[in-house]
Amino acid sequence: MVIRIAGTVGESIVDGPGIRYTIFTQGCPHHCEGCHNPETHDFNGGKLADTDKIYAHIIADPLLKGVTFSGGEPFCQPAPLYDLGKKIKENTKLDIMSYTGFTFEQLLEKAKTDEDIKNLLSVVDILVDGRFVLAERSLELHFKGSRNQRIIDCQESLKSGKVVIKEL
Repeated sequence: MVIRIAGTVGESIVDGPGIRYTIFTQGCPHHCEGCHNPETHDFNGGKLADTDKIYAHIIADPLLKGVTFSGGEPFCQPAPLYDLGKKIKENTKLDIMSYTGFTFEQLLEKAKTDEDIKNLLSVVDILVDGRFVLAERSLELHFKGSRNQRIIDCQESLKSGKVVIKEL
């Protein structure tokens, strides 16, 4: 399956716990002031990539603890990310983390009418939700940019129907 990406990082230690393969999706509707990746905003920018080739890079690295979907806005391309995430979950022990400018509650609402978003949520273990807010920025936060963002146990939250915060 094809996905539009800004790029990848083969071994990141800043995009979640442990050594992670990070995919920076291309395209974002949020345009947060002070965004760390403004070059990812243009939905026509970046390059097309094949999720099977990305998967091959991921499974070739025995040091990885997980895979992170970043952006851009990953939930603007839920179908190819679900395709990739499903292969990862079925064939590896890697966890999946995703960043989103949407809140968990907004994604749940979208998932009622968008099967692709529902599917993507089903493979995400850790979700960092909420727009980046420059006035709430702190360099002391782990794996998030501003205090308003939450690190969520996505699977427990889906089961309980309410946000379950995850400590990392």
